[in-house]
Amino acid sequence: MVDDDEKFLRLPAVIEKTGRARASIYRMISEGSFPRQEKIGLRAVGWRLSEVTRWMNAPGDFQDDRPAAP
Repeated sequence: MVDDDEKFLRLPAVIEKTGRARASIYRMISEGSFPRQEKIGLRAVGWRLSEVTRWMNAPGDFQDDRPAAP
């Protein structure tokens, strides 16, 4: 069973949840101020709901601590 906070969101759901545009999301990812997407399939990526929620609780204070993907 998957905990609700550990569900993966696809890009349209992230846009809907945050109210941010696609370009803004990817710009913030490159700046380290938004959670990075994770590979969830051969040709699919998703964002952890828990990470998006953490960003939403304090968008100005968020720093993605994970190492950059190769």
